[in-house]
Amino acid sequence: MIEKVKRKSMVIRPSGRSSDFITPSFGYGCLLDCSYCYMKRHMPKGLSIAENTNDILTEINNHAFFATVDKPNQTDPQYVTYDIACNEDFALHAKHHEWENIFSFFKDHPIAKATLATKIIPERFLSFDPQRKVRIRFSLMPQKISSILEPETSEIKDRLLAVDRFIDAGYDVHLNFSPVIYYDGWKEDYAKLFCMVDKHISNKEIVKSEVIFLTHNVDKHSYNLQNGIPGENILWTPDTQEEKTSEYGGKNIRYKISIKSGLTRKFKELHNELIPWNTIRYIF
Repeated sequence: MIEKVKRKSMVIRPSGRSSDFITPSFGYGCLLDCSYCYMKRHMPKGLSIAENTNDILTEINNHAFFATVDKPNQTDPQYVTYDIACNEDFALHAKHHEWENIFSFFKDHPIAKATLATKIIPERFLSFDPQRKVRIRFSLMPQKISSILEPETSEIKDRLLAVDRFIDAGYDVHLNFSPVIYYDGWKEDYAKLFCMVDKHISNKEIVKSEVIFLTHNVDKHSYNLQNGIPGENILWTPDTQEEKTSEYGGKNIRYKISIKSGLTRKFKELHNELIPWNTIRYIF
């Protein structure tokens, strides 16, 4: 179900990781059903689309001119960056949005730049040249895990093949290794993935990445079990995980600090050995 709503909350939140800030939600929810999706904890079904797009853009415009951000920083050397898709896959839902209006706003803005992560290949975006003022972060994981956890999304190889195409079309393109999941054989699978990255991306000097290890959730775990959504055998591993209450009160599960520090080190070592040209902007 897709519902058009007047977005009332105009809060722009600080981020500091994928972007400097997170915009009010142009869309809230997701039409996919990926096993690890944090949005499903808040909105199990359907999608709401803001019908007051220009109100959100006005808020971003007003915010950008007074934002206190030291540049350059890891999010971008020049522009103040705004994640426009924190609560949805904007590229997947683009046909429901005024996406050309939104992209034009950022293309023409002297200060603000948009960024969004996606698991699909938004072919319609190729007709628009944002002049590097829109960043697409293609999400990546080993294909055999993607086939289980995000079965309705684009093939990993196809996402990699899209990187150069979108750069040629005028987009800033980064890689989003997320979520990184610890399981038997994970290093071997990531070695294969890194080799694919090296093979299929030509614009190596400009493609950076971010790395986000899995955070699962007690309620999402129960929802997956009750609805037969696959993957809990690798998402829910209590021996390697610990509970952490989120800033919004949710009971989240993440890898134990003692384990995660080792996983982070091994990931970076493997990454830097096989694709040393790919700068990791942040990893957590």
